Amino acid sequence: MTDFLLLLVAGFLGGMLNAVAGGGTFITFPALVFTGVPVVAANATTTVAALPGYLAAAIGFRRDIGRIDRALVTRLTVLTMLGGAAGSALLLVSSNNAFAAIVPFLLLAATLVFLGGPRIREIASQYRGGVTAFGAGTMIPVAVYGGYFNGGLGIVLLALFSLWGMTDLHAMNGLKSWLSFALAIISTVIFAAGGQIVWWECLAMSIGTILGGSSGAPVARRIPAPVLRGLIAVVGFGMTAVFFWRLINGA
Repeated sequence: MTDFLLLLVAGFLGGMLNAVAGGGTFITFPALVFTGVPVVAANATTTVAALPGYLAAAIGFRRDIGRIDRALVTRLTVLTMLGGAAGSALLLVSSNNAFAAIVPFLLLAATLVFLGGPRIREIASQYRGGVTAFGAGTMIPVAVYGGYFNGGLGIVLLALFSLWGMTDLHAMNGLKSWLSFALAIISTVIFAAGGQIVWWECLAMSIGTILGGSSGAPVARRIPAPVLRGLIAVVGFGMTAVFFWRLINGA
């Protein structure tokens, strides 16, 4: 029951953060690990637990997504699922020890990407002519990362959209939510086939994610954006330090 409550609260906070600013993985992934779930299964379960939140967000942005050419959305969805499938398959062949060794670095990178999100998007918009807009050469690598480790994916996607020349933030957020949902769908199928989803824990966290994404967002919006980003940064760096400590001590 204690684990259930912990995962419910972690899901609520993670869903709330994802709805407002992103960064929910910094809470949901460590919570699963601390309840005894192996790191590979925890990473897989985190992605699956976030799926309802992605869908809810995509539905909320449906009008904004509708302004994007449907054929383009379909193409990007296919590319995302291809890359996500490759990344998810890569996770399945990673041992817990190997994945645990790179988790601190992934968390650190995701935290830095989250903090630098606005600046990254600004820089990306300046170099938008240097890449092929909506190309597989940029979409698939990002999706591979998302299938392997979901942390910071939303910020990376927004930066990629800026590189492509997109400027409508609502449409960008809608597309980000839809592609994240599509990636989570294919990842769920692969992780389930590989037996890496702990379903009871996933259910508890999913309930929290749904509650956090819906009822928690209005609360979070009352917190000044700099304060909220600072809190997420503290969590991100804190969890990075904890996992580095676990790695050094063989925990």
